[in-house]
Amino acid sequence: MIDAAQAVLLIVIVVLTTLLLVLGIQVFYILRDLRNTISKANKILDNTSQITESVSGPISSISSLVMGLKTGQAISSIFKKIHKEEEESVRQAQDKDDGK
Repeated sequence: MIDAAQAVLLIVIVVLTTLLLVLGIQVFYILRDLRNTISKANKILDNTSQITESVSGPISSISSLVMGLKTGQAISSIFKKIHKEEEESVRQAQDKDDGK
């Protein structure tokens, strides 16, 4: 026959086996949900990457346009300086001619 110690040991083994089975099933569901969550996060990151690329293109174009305008401004200021120097030299030459 089964004495008290064996009965208690059998009950403990059955309870622990049941608990481990339940915990294993819960871990399986948690891991499955984690996989779905990671998959969704990956899709969000892909969309974010596409949005970032679509925004960076026009911003890069605007930056190039602004740099072109700055270069044009610098060139025009150089031409203005050259033009002023030429006008001054012409005036000085005319002043010398008028003074003779």
